[in-house]
Amino acid sequence: MNSFFNCIVHKVRGVPFFNMKMSLINYNIFVDPKKIRPLLKNSVFLYNQMARKRKKPEITDEDEIKKIASSLHKRNVKLKKLSLTDKQLALLKIIFDKETSIVFISGPAGTSKTYIAIYGALQLYNMNNERGITYVRTIAESGEKSLGSLPGEMAEKINPYMMPMNEKLDELLVPGQASNLVEANIIKGMPVNYLRGASWMDEIVIADESQNFTFKELTTLMTRLGRGSKLIICGDPMQSDINGKSGFADMYSIFNDEESKERGIHTFHFGAEDIMRSEILKYVITKIQNKK
Repeated sequence: MNSFFNCIVHKVRGVPFFNMKMSLINYNIFVDPKKIRPLLKNSVFLYNQMARKRKKPEITDEDEIKKIASSLHKRNVKLKKLSLTDKQLALLKIIFDKETSIVFISGPAGTSKTYIAIYGALQLYNMNNERGITYVRTIAESGEKSLGSLPGEMAEKINPYMMPMNEKLDELLVPGQASNLVEANIIKGMPVNYLRGASWMDEIVIADESQNFTFKELTTLMTRLGRGSKLIICGDPMQSDINGKSGFADMYSIFNDEESKERGIHTFHFGAEDIMRSEILKYVITKIQNKK
């Protein structure tokens, strides 16, 4: 005779027990739930006692401790919602690609080169907090050859060249976050003139106004890149301040091929039609380009 017994879900010390409804086919067995229940309670009691006495394993590896500490301090920057064009999204797709190491972004003023580069860098930081963000500029615009001739401490010397970065950070981030990232040295500025000897590991580097970099400076910049890093080089050949010495257009041309793309080096071009800043700027740039 088939026997059935129903077991109710019990919670003993917060642990659920499911005595499944069983059909004991072809067996003349009857199990009394009243006799099983005390056994279950005793088993749970013994298990809880053992769990309390069990010692947690000690963490002795220094790297593991650092890893845990890092995860405890993991922070995500809160970005404002953006309305992006198809072309801007196409550029971000290249920047986010794990195989991408270097991206050259060429285009006239107002086409969001720096804006998208910084937005992409912040998103990459959110994906991996181990990375920092370095913003590189030249001091060629000032007519000076070294920061030593400029007044103030090093941070004060660099600060004017960080202005485009700071403005974009204020546009992209909720109030207060930009200054926190700078104070924590997650975002930092560096003149291209002081790169020799530097080496970037797990860093997102944005080289802005690169039309003012010489070919030699661009070479130095690109050879600083190490494991896990990305380099975003923004430039506008129409706005060079170094009297024909710019290396940006030549470097862009060298890597504007399929072989470089397969190696993770991409080129991306914005045209006058992509200008976002204003209609009058779009008209001015179009007029100048047509004149040439």
